[in-house]
Parts: sequence; C-alpha cells; structure tokens
Amino acid sequence: MLKTFKKGGVHPPENKLSAGKSIEVLPLPASVFIPVAQHIGAPATPVVGRGDVVKVGQIIAKSSSFVSTNIHSSVSGKVKKVDFQADSSGYPKQGILIDVDGDEWIEDIDRSEDLKKDFDLSGEEIVKKIQDAGIVGLGGATFPTHVKLVPPKGMKADILLINGVECEPYLTSDHRLMLEKTDEILVGIQLLMKALSVDKAVIGIENNKPDAIQRLTEKTKEYNGVSVAPLKVKYPQGGEKQLIKAVTGREVPSGALPIAVGAVVSNVGTAFAVYEAIQKNKPLFERVVTVTGKALANPSNFRVRIGTATSALVDAAGGLPEDSGKVISGGPMMGRAIASLDVPVTKGTSGILLMEKNESTREEMNTCIRCSRCVSACPMGLEPFLLMTLSEKQIFDRAEDDKIMDCIECGSCSYTCPANRPLLDYIRFGKGKVGQIIRSRKK
Repeated sequence: MLKTFKKGGVHPPENKLSAGKSIEVLPLPASVFIPVAQHIGAPATPVVGRGDVVKVGQIIAKSSSFVSTNIHSSVSGKVKKVDFQADSSGYPKQGILIDVDGDEWIEDIDRSEDLKKDFDLSGEEIVKKIQDAGIVGLGGATFPTHVKLVPPKGMKADILLINGVECEPYLTSDHRLMLEKTDEILVGIQLLMKALSVDKAVIGIENNKPDAIQRLTEKTKEYNGVSVAPLKVKYPQGGEKQLIKAVTGREVPSGALPIAVGAVVSNVGTAFAVYEAIQKNKPLFERVVTVTGKALANPSNFRVRIGTATSALVDAAGGLPEDSGKVISGGPMMGRAIASLDVPVTKGTSGILLMEKNESTREEMNTCIRCSRCVSACPMGLEPFLLMTLSEKQIFDRAEDDKIMDCIECGSCSYTCPANRPLLDYIRFGKGKVGQIIRSRKK
C-alpha cells in the first residue's frame, strides 16, 4: 500500500503537460536583472557597481547574515547599474542589471559532463562550500541550505528526506531532473548525508512518476543508505510536514521545524545543486524551470540563467497565447500571478504557468454555507473559514491563538470551497500581520 499523509489534502487535475519534454538549455538573453534577495532571510549586499566587468559564477552580492546567501552572476558582461525592479511579488526589489557579453566563466568551474562520485570532505567543509555557492531550497521556499544543515543546539537529525514529490499541478522540472541527472542527485544526497552525519536518506516520489521511481530505485542500489519511497498522489504531499508524516509517520509539532522530529527535508533540485557546487565548483546561478499551460504551443522544461526575463521563457515555449488570462510564477495552487513578463527568473522560480481566461477568472464570492469542506481539506488541521473571518475583521490576537502561522498556504481550502471564498488570500494577509506582531515582541 502506498504511503501518504492522513490529514486533509486534495487531488487537483495533474496536467503534467511537459513531463515528456527533456530539459533544454535556454539561449543567453541580452541582459539579466539579478535580485539580491532570492532567499528567506536578509538580502545580500551588492559588491559590484556600474561599469564593473563580471564573469559567470562571480560573486556580485555577499550574504549579510547567517540566514542569507551569496548571489553570483549568471552571465558575463558589464554591470549597467544597481537598481530596483519589480519581482514576482509586484514590489520593486534591489538587483543588479548586467548587459551580456559572451559567456566567460570563472576558471574554477568544471564545465565537463563527467560524473564525479568521490569526495573527501568533512561535514563542516561541505556546509561551507554550500554556503559559499549560494544554495537555497529549490522547491520554492528558498530557505538557505547551509542553515538547514546546522541544527540548533541540542537537536540532531537521524534521517534526510529528499522531496521528489512535485505535487503541484503542471510542474515537471523535478521529474525531468530525476530522470536526466539521477547519479548527480544521488551524489548530492550523499554529500548532504555527510554534512548532517546521518546514515539514512529516503527519496519520496509520488506514484504518477513511475519512470522516476523505477530509475532511482535501481540506481540507489549503488549508494549506501539511500532508498525510494513511492507515495500516493495527494496534494500537498510536497510540504515538509506532510512528507515527513507520509514517509516516517512522525508528526512535526505546531510551530516547530522538521529537525524537532529528527528530520531534514531537501528538494531533488537542491541535491543536484549541491552536487554541482561541491563536485564541480559551480555556484547556483541557473536552474530548471517548467514553462507550461493548456494553450501554450510547446510546454517545456528549460535550464535558465538566473535573472532572465520571464518573456524569454514564454517566447521559447511558443509565445503568449491570445486567450491568456494570467501568468503565474509557480504552480496553480501555491504560485502567484505576475503583473509583467519583465519579472526575472530567481532561485525560487520552479515554473511559469500561462492560464486561459476561462480558467483564471474568479467566480463571484458567496456567503459561507458552513459545509466544512475547507476544514476537511486542510492538511494542517486548521479552520480556514474562521481564519479568513478573523483576518478580514483584523482580530489578529485570536488568529494567532487559532494557529494561523501553521498555515502552509497550499490553497486546498480555496480549491474546495463551493462558495468561491478567497480563503487563502485573507489567511495570507492575516499571517503577514500576525508575523509582524510576533517579530515586534522580540525586539
């Protein structure tokens, strides 16, 4: 029997239109805008200025605190300016605009396709290389990876979980990586295991990717301590707490991190980035992005340099369909609509979804009918209808008491609501306000 988490969850149409499309390398753009805040934590501080000449892989912004990461140039060329431009949030964010000239990489990077399995590094050396390479969680959360690998005092991991679930509809970048970079991912997993001092790693993959399950199950025989756990198809199984519950049966307490139950979760894309950083000396300056949509001429998976405009990806996939209603950064459940195709690809960009007008238009909101579907669907055991009301009426102390900060923003509540209530929108608003209140107490 396939494993899964027990509480809540939904099964939206999968629409994995690009699952059979091999990863293509997107041509270099004429210019890139590389934001200095592409991670949870403090933005990096620019160390280049107008007129500076940079190479691919060169540090252009340094981490400003422990919970922060370095930013590297994804192209070679000349810095045009350090400026502000809207990112996927719609707000102007600081970044570095570079005009591309050639494709000159720093000399340390091994650009060969040769697999490099062996390594002789301590756990501390691995963590330091990961930190220097600017690696973050590539599943979308963008939490700095080196921070995850240094558990708080008194806590220790005993298992590493690798997230190959990719439960978000439409997205297939992780699926393609597992098929095309299998050994590299597995070497990356062994490096992460060494960094954490654990001897067990489990790769969770949903059962709608039988080819990835078969390939990784066969390959893991060559790697000590690594196994594959096939999982029932159920959204949002890619959430850290849901994956931990599905694979290990352990329940992460409210307000706690996975390390509280001895687990660390890392995405397959992150494991691949770790391999490249340590075995190839390659910082994180490009990633695989799914570009997809039902009306799109050529749904695809592209390897893209960070800072490339979204428009370049859309053009490469056949251009913007006439009936497009929304362009979403991410998937349809947790992604966010972007206002412009000038928005740059960042470390957290897993997909670009073009939705048709008839799919993306919101239905008229009606009065809550007290059906409790949102409660049944919530994987965190919350009461979304109540949290929306508390957020709407700005009763933030009660919202905090009712665990609004436990919401993982999966959208299962909004998806199931027959009254078309914007539950997640209000809960996100409430979470933001409660988060501000909590942070103000700590000052």
